[in-house]
Amino acid sequence: MSKGLNDSRTDFPILDQEVNGEPLVYLDNAATTQKPVSVLQTIMHYYEHDNANVHRGVHTLAERATEQFEAARDKVAAFINAPSRKTIVYTRSTTESLNWIASSFGNAVVNEGDEIVISELEHHSNVVPWQQVAKNQHATLKYIGLTADGELDMDDARKQITDKTKIVAIAHASNVMGVVNPIKELAQLAHAHNAYMVADGAQSTPHLKVDVQDLDVDFYAFSGHKMLAPTGIGILYGKPEILDEMEPTQFGGEMINEVHEQAADWKESPWKFEAGTPNISGAIALGSAIDYLNNLGMDNISAYEQELVDYTLPKLTQIDGITVYGPHDPAKHTGVLSFNLEGLHPHDVATGLDMDGIAVRAGHHCAQPLMEYLSCEATCRASFYFYNTKEEADRLLDALNEVKEFFANGTSKAERTV
Repeated sequence: MSKGLNDSRTDFPILDQEVNGEPLVYLDNAATTQKPVSVLQTIMHYYEHDNANVHRGVHTLAERATEQFEAARDKVAAFINAPSRKTIVYTRSTTESLNWIASSFGNAVVNEGDEIVISELEHHSNVVPWQQVAKNQHATLKYIGLTADGELDMDDARKQITDKTKIVAIAHASNVMGVVNPIKELAQLAHAHNAYMVADGAQSTPHLKVDVQDLDVDFYAFSGHKMLAPTGIGILYGKPEILDEMEPTQFGGEMINEVHEQAADWKESPWKFEAGTPNISGAIALGSAIDYLNNLGMDNISAYEQELVDYTLPKLTQIDGITVYGPHDPAKHTGVLSFNLEGLHPHDVATGLDMDGIAVRAGHHCAQPLMEYLSCEATCRASFYFYNTKEEADRLLDALNEVKEFFANGTSKAERTV
């Protein structure tokens, strides 16, 4: 490894700033990650030197843009151990990827009386599209429950997934509870009932080494902006035999083979799904982000984030009046920590932390069914990435105690030090 994790912060200029007079502590990585200089430079270089549309041009700039665009597709395939570039479809986001699966594939294979199985942990992007398929096809949408400590209940999974099940769609890692779900086991269970396995990899791909062939998922979706790349670029992986049979959901330039007055046919996968001018710079920058992550090593990233959780979670659970959602065993937890302070609204807590320069997210995190399941309206969420430090974790813990004291006694840190 040519670059150590401890040295990586210097690659992220946005982290070197003050917010409200305090050094920034950025703990909103589950929503979006910051971008290293190398990724920013890749975007600038493309627009300064290679900006042209892909695939359709024979001039030099178009050829250079196409070469970089398709080279990035190869990097994505290698990063998740996909069998070929033809299994990698560029989209705008995890959300768009999941919607495409639901609207194109889901509506084609789900019939009246069939069942779709998701879980109580899912992001709205992996709930609402399947609600629509169930409604359109007069099918049943079923939910796998959770154990007492917030893990997916595999005993319940075995009850919910039956011979009526056509689709099982589960997050690889929860954006609220901080748990990694047993996707490989779920895929085996789904396939045993002749169902298809869809995995939402938005919260796992940036943090874990992903092998879609080992997981044996039929589809896998993730977003670039949660793994150092820009917003607006996403990936849909699909098994080649399934993508070959799927119909595109958008039509126009790029994706066609031939068009006549009354008929048209499409290119092969994945290009038949990529109508119109794609996010070329975003795709190339995603390739650069993957280079950066590979340089650090995904195993190193996972191990370091586990150190941060091992350090932070026990101390977080010891704060008086705090409720931490998800497993309290750090070994079962990703870098996503969701919590509430008794008697305080999460928005008030997040605002108080922001006054100390600490960025966390507060709300339902696009997981309202899970909030209902937990009998709460919202939570605070601190989410770590490899450029965070134990010192920043200490700042979070100290600030939470200060926020508690402020709301209890009406005094701020500045007032107490005068």
